[in-house]
Parts: sequence; C-alpha cells; structure tokens
Amino acid sequence: MIRSVLVANRGEIACRVFRTCRELGISTVAVFSDADAGALHVREADSAVRLPGATPAETYLRGDLVVKAALAAGADAVHPGYGFLSENAEFARTVTGAGLTWIGPPPEAIEAMASKTRAKELMGLPPLDLADVTEDDLPLLIKASAGGGGRGMRVVRQLTDINGQLMSAKAEALAAFGDGTVFVEPYIEGGRHVEVQVLADAHGTVWVLGTRDCSLQRRHQKVIEEAPAPGLGPELTDELHALAVRAAKATDYRGAGTVEFLVAGSKAHFLEMNTRLQVEHPVTEAVFGIDLVALQLRVAEGEALPPTPPAPRGHAIEARLYAEDPAADWAPQTGIVHQLVLEGARLDSGYAAGDTIGVHYDPMLAKVVAHAPTRPEAARKLARALERARIHGPATNRDLLVRSLRHPEFSEGRLDTGFYDRNLPELTTPAPGSRHAALAAALADAASRAGRFGGGWRNVPSQPQVKRYGEHEVRYRLTRHGLEAEGHPEVRLDGAGPDCVRLEIDGVVREFSIARYGDGDTVYVDTASGSHALTAHPRFTDPSDLVAPGSLLAPMPGVVVRVADGVEEGCRVRAGQPLLWLEAMKMEHRISAPASGTLAALHAAPGGQVEVGALLAVVVP
Repeated sequence: MIRSVLVANRGEIACRVFRTCRELGISTVAVFSDADAGALHVREADSAVRLPGATPAETYLRGDLVVKAALAAGADAVHPGYGFLSENAEFARTVTGAGLTWIGPPPEAIEAMASKTRAKELMGLPPLDLADVTEDDLPLLIKASAGGGGRGMRVVRQLTDINGQLMSAKAEALAAFGDGTVFVEPYIEGGRHVEVQVLADAHGTVWVLGTRDCSLQRRHQKVIEEAPAPGLGPELTDELHALAVRAAKATDYRGAGTVEFLVAGSKAHFLEMNTRLQVEHPVTEAVFGIDLVALQLRVAEGEALPPTPPAPRGHAIEARLYAEDPAADWAPQTGIVHQLVLEGARLDSGYAAGDTIGVHYDPMLAKVVAHAPTRPEAARKLARALERARIHGPATNRDLLVRSLRHPEFSEGRLDTGFYDRNLPELTTPAPGSRHAALAAALADAASRAGRFGGGWRNVPSQPQVKRYGEHEVRYRLTRHGLEAEGHPEVRLDGAGPDCVRLEIDGVVREFSIARYGDGDTVYVDTASGSHALTAHPRFTDPSDLVAPGSLLAPMPGVVVRVADGVEEGCRVRAGQPLLWLEAMKMEHRISAPASGTLAALHAAPGGQVEVGALLAVVVP
C-alpha cells in the first residue's frame, strides 16, 4: 500500500493530487523552486523539499533532484502530474530504480508514445518529410515532438516562411521541454480536436471513458473542453474508442492516458497519445462520477479495475482561466492575486488570495468545471459562475470564456479549431456597462474620502467632481436633490459606501461591489452581470510617466530571445514587421513595429532580462 506520495510538479495539478491523497489517508510531499517557496501547493502538502533555483530547467525538470527529495522526505511513491517530467521515461526508470512506486505507465509505454513522430509510426501514420514538402502540401503545421500546450507549434502557409517558423518552433520547444525536435504534418483547417480517455490496469483491462472535445483553442492552446464530445454519432465514436484501445494495448499500457484525434467530417486522424493525466480530466470525472487520481493510485498499487467502467451521466464543461491581457495581444500577466472567489462550479487552482503569479511558469490561473444533466445547462451554469466570480489581480480571459460559452456556434455544437479565428473580434469587444461601473467607482471613492473632504462638497458648486477611469471621464455633483451625473440622466443614486454602491438605472436598482488594494491604480467593480477592472488616472500626469511616441515597451517580464535579422538602429521598418522576441512563461512573444518608419533606438539585446514596461525600441513614423 502507498503511504506517502511526492508530486513531481507544482501549482494546480499538485494541489489536485494532494486533495485526493488526503481523502485516501495518504501523506503528501511537495517540491518547490525558489520562485515557488510560498506557493499554495507547498502550503497544502504535509512536507516540502526545496529544489534550489528558479527556472524549470534548474528545478522541476531535474529528475535526479526530485528523486532525492522523495527519498529524503520518506515518500514511497511519485506522481508526476502533467507537463515537466510526466512523460519522461528515464525519470520513470529513476523513480522505480530508487525503490519508489511510479504512479504512471511503464517507461516502455512512455517511450513508445513520447515522441509524436514515433507514435505516428506505431499507428502506421508516419509524418511528412520536410525535404519533400511542396506547395500542394500547404498549409503545414510544425509541432514539437516532445510536448504540447501549443508550445513549439507554428502554422506555415507559404514555403518561404518554413525556415523562420521552424527556427521559432525549435527555440520555443527547447525552452519549454528541453527538446528542440519538431516535425511537420498537414494542417487541417475546420477540424475538431477530439480525445478519448483511457485507463488500464496490469491485468489486461482497458477502460474507455468516453470522448472529450477540445476544439476551442487559441494559439493552439486549449481554452474550453467538454465531455462527451457533442454530435459525433455512434459509428465515429465507436471508431475513436477502438483506436484508443488499440493504442493502449499496443504499448501494454497501465494507468491513465489520452489518445488525441483531429476529426474532419466523419474521418478521424490520429494525433498522439499523452501518457499522463490531462489538464481537462475533471470533465471526464464529472461525467463518469469517478476520481481519476484515486484510480491511478489503485492501479499503481496493483489493484484490478472492474470489467467495465461506470455508466456516464450528463455533460461537463471546463474553462481554463488564464492570466493574460486581451488588450495587450493576450500577453501573459504577472502580479498579485488579490481575490479568487467562485461559486456554483468546481474550481481547481494553484493560487489563493495573496499569491503572486510569476514569470517562470504557465499563466493558467485556474480551471473551472460545471456538470449538469444536459449540455445547455452545463454551459449556462459555467458561464454564470464565471460571470459572478470575484477575480481581482492581473488581467484574465474571463470575459472571453463567458462570451464563448454563450456564442451561438458553441451553443449549437458547431465546434472546430477555427472558432477563435472567426469570432475573436466580437468576443473581445469592451464589456458593456463599464461606464456605469466607472460612475460607481467614483462615488465609492468619494464615500471613502467623506471624512476628510466632505464627500462631493466643493467650494465652487458650479464645478463638478471629475474622475477618470480608463477611457471614461466621470463628472458628477451631489446636490440636495441627489446625484447629478453628466451623461447619465437615467441614473439615480440609491446608496453609496466605500465598497458598495447602489444605482437605480432606468428604474432597476443594481449593486456594484468596489475593491481597491493598497496604492494600486486598479479599481475592481463586480456586478451581477459582470465585472470590470478600471484603471484610475491621476488628476495630473507625472512627467516621468510620459514616453516618446513610437516607444515599444515590454508587455511582460522576460528574456530577449533574439532580434530579427537585419534589424538595427537606423533601419527602415514596416508596420507589423517582427523586430524581436521575448520568452516568458515558457512561450515566445513577438514584438512588432507599431507603424512604418525608422528604428530610432534599439535597447534590447539577445539574452537580456527585461522588466514589464522596459523600453525595448523606438520607431519614428
């Protein structure tokens, strides 16, 4: 029997495994980098071992250090989570060689499927030979052989772009997975990303736990997943299940795994087999009423699975909440999570209030999962839970998730990987109601100052109070007759305090919850119909905050990976031309010229570390 488990991972998945271990009476051990010294997964474990260093390569990717940590802490088993070393056969061998139980598939099965190229050959589907590619093969998809999550993945639509995209994909794959190997396959547009969850024991039983649809992806990263995949039909579903069982039996698989496909029409194209637990495993758990981590532990202990799995029930949908800013081309965000409160759905997160999102790891803040008897009910439930959540801190994709779940294409089950290519502009328009939120923020600010400044009273009553939040300028007076807000004839003040304002808008009373933290400029306004993060502007601008026109500022902390060939001070550039690339949170981010003109200054050099807001370059139109 397993008594103590070390999770060779961090964040959300470590917390997830610890939760099941506690329920089963198993003690837990965390490992942590210097950047994660105060992280939630460290606080939730029974004991923790430091891995000196900050980056994944120095810490979580060091299998030798992880095994030493397990032995030092007295663990007798290792769970790899997902990512990092979860699909590393040598790490699995090191774990078992140290006398520890490996909670995962045999190393031979990992090796058979770890490389996407080898996996395709095993399934009789070898990848394209780059030397033989012609115009007729376009578009192409370059993919990292050793990883996923959209890292090391590029779409090529012109042969002249292959070398540049190949270099970029290799660099990103090397940074994310420690392996720069990539391969090329046809890029199928309009297809669906469908996967099958399998679970196998050491006694020859293979469970097929339905299908999942993961088609809603942006930049090849999954955003919304659901189970079962809607609208497949019984014949195609049976074919997917049969192929998944074939993959598991071909590798003498044990434990949890996922077989992934691209579905176009009624045809299924094998992509890969992930020999680990998937990020989206909770939707399968919800539909089948099981705990996949508990089953992994039992399989690792040698228990036999029942002949057949439980019957599925209902529908489940998961949304990935990322710390990223839609106003900054979805750049990953860092900073303090002041509040993360969500009701009405399952919340899996590696962060709690007061934690800091750093620069070294994936920007996923949490996973939110809703389960209901039907798909429409699950979508409604999840959208409402996200809409009502209090998420205070770095910018997130929360509004995108809510709008996606309510979009007609999603509601009707018309899913494919081009969903965001078609719909992103309409899904990212400014949130409605922000002008009322700005008014509420101004009134709450006045209420908080009432003791010192007398609320809205002024020496010159003809002049209104003025506050600026983002693009909104709020002008109002508090008179003996009530609130007079310019541009808001439909609004009456029903009550105001420092953290709550009630406005009657067109005869309907609405409540606005207001929060501000420390000396920060962001004001968070939560309502029953959505939330707003507003930037409060000072009345007078500090001259030191001004930047020259055409300045390119770092959107996030990171490392300058490279500068584009031929780009140097004094050269001519065109609007949208790539100038340099930053690496942050395991991904490359392109910095492009904002306009055509002359590169008047270039302050970035390969290998240089930059902070958010650092001046990278100046383009004079």
